[in-house]
Amino acid sequence: MQRVSVHLSKKVADGYVIPLGPANLVAVITDTGLVGCGAFDVAALDSFSYPAAKVRPVHGPSIVNTDDILTGIVKETNRSAMSRGIKNGMTGRQALELL
Repeated sequence: MQRVSVHLSKKVADGYVIPLGPANLVAVITDTGLVGCGAFDVAALDSFSYPAAKVRPVHGPSIVNTDDILTGIVKETNRSAMSRGIKNGMTGRQALELL
């Protein structure tokens, strides 16, 4: 597992990359929520009132690292994330700035 610091405008988040054979499980986590790859079940996290969104890659077939999370496009959000202003179509970085 790789952990990196992700510098946002008002805070520092934690980025994680977990190799899972042919794919990586990737997420950037703030003190209030997360933006992750397509493997995350954001609806399930909403049952805990935990703001979460998942992104699709801009380039390539899958999210590989935390840079891909930042540049990726939000494709699904849960209600808790929507209440913070996160919408489909924004970048992962834009979503993280709202968390």
